Amino acid sequence: MLIKSNFEVAQPVEKVWRFFDDIPAVAACLPGTELTDDLGDNKYRGKVAIRMGPVRLNFAGNADIKERDDAAKRLVVDASGSDEKGRGQAAMAATASLTGVGGGTRVDVSLDLQLSGAAAQYGRGMITDVTEILMRDFAARMQARMTGGAAAAPAAAAGGFGIALRAMRLALARVFRRFFLPYQPTTS
Repeated sequence: MLIKSNFEVAQPVEKVWRFFDDIPAVAACLPGTELTDDLGDNKYRGKVAIRMGPVRLNFAGNADIKERDDAAKRLVVDASGSDEKGRGQAAMAATASLTGVGGGTRVDVSLDLQLSGAAAQYGRGMITDVTEILMRDFAARMQARMTGGAAAAPAAAAGGFGIALRAMRLALARVFRRFFLPYQPTTS
């Protein structure tokens, strides 16, 4: 499933690109993510904990920086892992591209996500909404870290009741737009 998202950071593009050099700092901004080992050669081992409704998934796996294009400000990461209780697997190819916007930076993210097991039971809409919320949280944590604000919170499971409510709001807004906004009465 392909999910695209973007966010803006109120920092110059060069500073944001340098931030992406520090993979442990980037990982600390991702809700529910913990790097456990730097394997060298742009490879990392880590854990991701996600809660979607009653299901709590704890993935352990690897991430590999496949491409880092300094000129284009583009980063490609492949990651995969298995749920620690054997309830599913996830694989992701993530691409982040940075573009200067005024005095800040726009970060475009493309995620090609493959899920199996318990995580795959949720529909595309729910997974897209949860991903959007996690990206917003990532952007806020990254901005705070880059401006010398509070460090990112320790790795706790991403999800829970707060994310469920925020995902529900996004879903309701999508339904509202689909059914009510496109309607244009015709006049003859």
